[in-house]
Amino acid sequence: QVQVVESGGGKVQAGGSLRLSCAASRGTFSRYNMGWFRQAPGKEREFVAAIHWSGGSITDYADSVKGRFTISRDNAKNTVYLQMNSLKPEDTAVYYCAAGPAAWGQRTASYEYRYWGQGTQVTVSS
Repeated sequence: QVQVVESGGGKVQAGGSLRLSCAASRGTFSRYNMGWFRQAPGKEREFVAAIHWSGGSITDYADSVKGRFTISRDNAKNTVYLQMNSLKPEDTAVYYCAAGPAAWGQRTASYEYRYWGQGTQVTVSS
């Protein structure tokens, strides 16, 4: 079983940047595909980004964040990061880190992720 804890959320003006971190404990972190999801008030939870268990260049992004967000992982530190640049008010949401699907092909499906953090709030003002 993997436990994940997010940090790094906060308030920022449009155009600013934040870096979210997701620290994992227990289990074998390096075996899991990892994902970031977000949920805005009154909306469904949506996929943001995912990174393959092997790390490196195997990543995927929602169209809405492509070119602005970067996901990375450090398996030695059991940590996943989400660097968010050029933030927009519509990025405002609670961001969740999740440990994940056995199959990379399921990376965008929240129901495929087994372990979730408690979430961290990101607020972008215009």
